Amino acid sequence: MSAGSKRQPPVERATPADHAELLAVWEASVRATHHFLAEADIQELKPLILHEYFAMVALFCLRGESGGILAFMGVAQNRLEMLFVRPDAFRQGLGARLARHATGELGVREVDVNEQNPGALAFYQRLGFTVAGRSGLDGQGRAFPLLHLRLEHGAEQTPPG
Repeated sequence: MSAGSKRQPPVERATPADHAELLAVWEASVRATHHFLAEADIQELKPLILHEYFAMVALFCLRGESGGILAFMGVAQNRLEMLFVRPDAFRQGLGARLARHATGELGVREVDVNEQNPGALAFYQRLGFTVAGRSGLDGQGRAFPLLHLRLEHGAEQTPPG
């Protein structure tokens, strides 16, 4: 670490006690990045995220100095199922740090990205993921196309930040 850089928080497991805070991070991040979603879409997804999706993944987070969650991800097998960063913590390398942990420590090789979220696609491409396929519908059967990305072994890259 260079002189003057601050210590990076450790990646830690999130617990069910963190779920409400994780949902708040998810919602803030989605509102800042998923401009294609209507308010009704967000309201429909919130209870699914909280009561179903969190239970289907291993959750990991990064906390700020005050202990609040700045970013989190959910992993199932070799898939990164969710990665969200609080908007006031964007562009600080937190998402990249979680993604590198996922690929380097947890064996993640696949992630889906909404086609209408070019920033997320560029982020994962900087990490070495490539588009391996496309679906016209999202996981809930709605017309939000998904790009299926894959990371080949040895393709991990260190993104800036």
